[in-house]
This record gives sequence, structure tokens and C-alpha cells, in this order.
Amino acid sequence: MNTDITASVKPEYPVIDRNPPFAKTVANFNTLDYLRLSTITAVSVTVGYLSGIKPNIRGPSMVTGGLIGVMGGFMYAYQNSAGRLMGFFPNEGEVARYKK
Repeated sequence: MNTDITASVKPEYPVIDRNPPFAKTVANFNTLDYLRLSTITAVSVTVGYLSGIKPNIRGPSMVTGGLIGVMGGFMYAYQNSAGRLMGFFPNEGEVARYKK
């Protein structure tokens, strides 16, 4: 019995790297990835600030929200970048850059 979960998932786009390392994935972040990361962080900081108004802990609440936003935004950008390198998301720019 084959228990390899990745065996049944076939990439729809050209594969650049089947198992991209951390440094390559982060180096592959594009403008949209950074925009998403900063947007998620900004929204989280705002929500943290607003949720801390009533108990009068705006500062710590805002910092906590910001940290959660940075981590979540980074994970979302990382997932998109790795997906493009592995061929699961549209990757025309990456194919042109890495297949020279």
C-alpha cells in the first residue's frame, strides 16, 4: 500500500524545484507576496489595537496582533512562493527566470 501523500498530487504547471529549500523559496518572493505579507500584518496590527481599546491594553494587544500578522503573512507568502516553484500555482515568471 502506497502511503506517500504526494504521489497522488500532480502539478498543473512546470516544476522548477520539487523540494525547494528555505532560502530559495524566500528568495523567490515576488511583489505580490510582499504586498500580501504587509497587508496581513497591517490588518492584524489594526485589529490588535482596536481589540485592546476596551480593556485599555492597546500597546501590548497591538504588538501581539502585529507578531501574529507577520507570522501569518510570511507563511502565506512562503506557501505561494513554494507552490509556484513546485508547479502547483501559475509560474510563468519563475519558469522564465530559472530555465535560462
